[in-house]
Amino acid sequence: MTPRPSAHEVGRSLLRQLPLLVGLVVLWMFLWNQLTVLSAVTGVLVALLVTRVFFLPPVELSGRFNLGWALVFVVRFLADLVVASVEVAWKAVRPRGVTSNAIVAVQLHTRSDFVMTLVAEAASLVPGSLVVEADRERSILYMHALAVEDADGVEQVRASVLGFEKRIARALGSADDLRRIAEGTPATEDPATDPTENDRLVNEKDEGAAS
Repeated sequence: MTPRPSAHEVGRSLLRQLPLLVGLVVLWMFLWNQLTVLSAVTGVLVALLVTRVFFLPPVELSGRFNLGWALVFVVRFLADLVVASVEVAWKAVRPRGVTSNAIVAVQLHTRSDFVMTLVAEAASLVPGSLVVEADRERSILYMHALAVEDADGVEQVRASVLGFEKRIARALGSADDLRRIAEGTPATEDPATDPTENDRLVNEKDEGAAS
């Protein structure tokens, strides 16, 4: 039988959900275009109902944020936005038009749902690409890309999405995300074991047996 949560655990749970509850109440009042006690009370009731009926597990954050890399991400994203807009406009009006598109599977390195969501949002906001499916279990994004005509075009789409992942991970990803990206380890695989670490463990075993 599952033990009942203590009052302290219930309080901590409500405190973690407080920003979400406040946001839902504010959204409710905006929808009704009313700033009254009645709309606030009904908003609180609806927010509590939504968070209990449509319960979702809490989003796990890495606990780190690098302002410098966040600015790098924003500047690069804006640049990609401008370049992609020009490219899509040209492909739409050029004489031969758009002859082919492609669905490209991009294997990410991160195991974080939060980072994966940010990567998907950033990639979809850039004109010419759109996430059509996300495999959460294997951290794979399926991208619909405009005017992809050969294998080089497919690799360009993958490189663009992985570039988003790298910059987002540097801004707010975990140490595991950064290590996996540096080593090129997909989310579905365990990081490669350092052979020197294995040698050290073997030597320690031998020394223990000899003593």
